Amino acid sequence: QVQLQESGPELVKPSQTLSLTCTVSGGPIWESGYYWSWIRQSPEKGLEWMGAITYNGDTDYSPSLRSRTSISRDTSKNQFTLQLRPVTPEDTAVYYCARSSNWVPGFGSWGQGTQVTVSS
Repeated sequence: QVQLQESGPELVKPSQTLSLTCTVSGGPIWESGYYWSWIRQSPEKGLEWMGAITYNGDTDYSPSLRSRTSISRDTSKNQFTLQLRPVTPEDTAVYYCARSSNWVPGFGSWGQGTQVTVSS
């Protein structure tokens, strides 16, 4: 059973960079057929897919966030990371990492989520 855990700062100042890490256990992030996403949720925007990194390191981003988003991975630590820059108060949300696959629709595994507030 794969498990995902988000980590990072709870508070970020406007114009700075938000960096979050998802640590995966129970399976390697390079295993063929799996995709690793960042998703956020806020009362204003609802659930929003931000982007993903694939099992072979390719990335894909939401068109609306592409210019500010970067996702990378560290296979030695079985982690993948989100960077969002520059942030504004509108980026305040609960941020989730999640896994999807070629075989099952949707996101089969989620982290518990981490609240990030953008405020000075």
